[in-house]
Amino acid sequence: MKQTLILLITLLLQHAANAQKPNIIVILADDLGFGDVQCNNPERGKIPTPNIDRLASQGMRFTDGHSSSGVCSPSRYTLLTGRYHWRTKLQSGIVGEFGEPLIAPDRMTIGTLAKQQGYRTACIGKWHLGWDWSITKEERSMLSPLRQPADEASKANKKAAAANAVATEKQIAAWHDIFSKPIGGGPSTRGFDLYFGTDVPNWPPFCFIENDHTLGIPSEFLSREYLINHQASKQGPALKGWKLEGILPALGDRTIKFIDESVQKKEPFLVYMPLTSPHTPLAVNPEWQGKSKLNLFADFVMETDAVVGRVLDALEKSGAADNTIVVFTADNGCAPYIGVEDLEKMGHYPSGPLRGYKFDAWEGGHRVPFMVRWPGVAKAGSVCNQLVYQADLMRTFADVFDVKLPDTAGEDSFSLVPLLKGEDKPIRENAVSAAASGIPALRSGTWKYIPAPGSGGKGKGGDQSQPVQLYNLADDLGETKNLAAAMPEKVTEMKALLEKLITDGRSTPGASQKNDVEVVRYPRAVTPKKKAKLTK
Repeated sequence: MKQTLILLITLLLQHAANAQKPNIIVILADDLGFGDVQCNNPERGKIPTPNIDRLASQGMRFTDGHSSSGVCSPSRYTLLTGRYHWRTKLQSGIVGEFGEPLIAPDRMTIGTLAKQQGYRTACIGKWHLGWDWSITKEERSMLSPLRQPADEASKANKKAAAANAVATEKQIAAWHDIFSKPIGGGPSTRGFDLYFGTDVPNWPPFCFIENDHTLGIPSEFLSREYLINHQASKQGPALKGWKLEGILPALGDRTIKFIDESVQKKEPFLVYMPLTSPHTPLAVNPEWQGKSKLNLFADFVMETDAVVGRVLDALEKSGAADNTIVVFTADNGCAPYIGVEDLEKMGHYPSGPLRGYKFDAWEGGHRVPFMVRWPGVAKAGSVCNQLVYQADLMRTFADVFDVKLPDTAGEDSFSLVPLLKGEDKPIRENAVSAAASGIPALRSGTWKYIPAPGSGGKGKGGDQSQPVQLYNLADDLGETKNLAAAMPEKVTEMKALLEKLITDGRSTPGASQKNDVEVVRYPRAVTPKKKAKLTK
């Protein structure tokens, strides 16, 4: 009787503790520009985003929120770990096709942190941080259409030949061997109880992955209809009849299912929902095609907004909304190749007042939509203009859980909690984002330093005669006035700060840490060209 009573009291105490823990949902859009969200860009934004706007109106909207990079994998690493991606081996670019894990096995993530506090955790969506694929060198050659001899296919029809590719028996056998094995190193080994999604929707394998295995075995090359018009970008193994249009709705379905199950089990939960949209493939479902009256990308933004709305509505219906923190942000700016010039001609500016787009060190590359709804804490309809960063989620959640991070976790993460509670003081004095090429963009207050000419990405313009750039965003948000030549002392100061942030291995207070590799410095040293020998 006594043991039963003790067990009952323990369960009641555990239930009471769980009831006080706020649930957490982090929704990460893919390639959504700062100005693609209507509430960020009311005058020059033409795409309706009513559900994202509703979320902003119910919480705090940040106008100076940043991702770690102008491209996706590095931003995902930083959001999940609270550590700058450029401290890792990924000094530029993204994790490649069938690439290795970027997050070290012993590195804490927001998932790890939440699990330590008794949370159910899920990652539902696009991972793109690498896996331990069991693929031999010979099998890797089986993942693409077999090359045809030059006399059989000219350059002009090679793409068509690839689109019509038929998998050989040898290729299908290799795929069966690869995709029937467990896949190591993924989200379920990095802090998440559940994973469901497509690793990279426009890359193979074209199938869903659940936890550590593919759902089905790919048996054919992706249909040719998906290799045009900003759909899939690579040929590769696909499930028979795979449809890209089904990906986004499925992510919404699984997220809602996880929320409902967690609420029914009375367990606190954390959901990291990295959407596959509005990144390519622009696989817009029929009911959304033409809705924006702009272009396919704009239609996809609207469909993305609708999925966000479905999740928010399901959360409300579950009864858990009042005890759930919801974060919405994006991994980088809008991609310039989806018809940006045409959109601007029609009056829609995906970067709003910012210069640049995806890939860039300029603001349009990494200043992104960023909002947090926390009922009872963050004032509804509030706007914060302080500098914040996606890395800050790690220490924010640690504060929510009332736990202290070890020195080896969240080295570049500052807590958003003071801002969410209404304080209007800086939580961080500096931040470093990077272009896809690796060129850093250092913020110190309102000052911004780029130790290279141009955008560092694929942006046009920029004075190539100036080796570095210095802007004061307080009165030049569009980065039109390079003050580097006029203010050499400020340039020297910013360069020294960047070097300190690199060598300390952290930007937060605490013991110095080692970077994983030697961090590339900028401006890059120019190797003098050898003089050609004169011949007699």
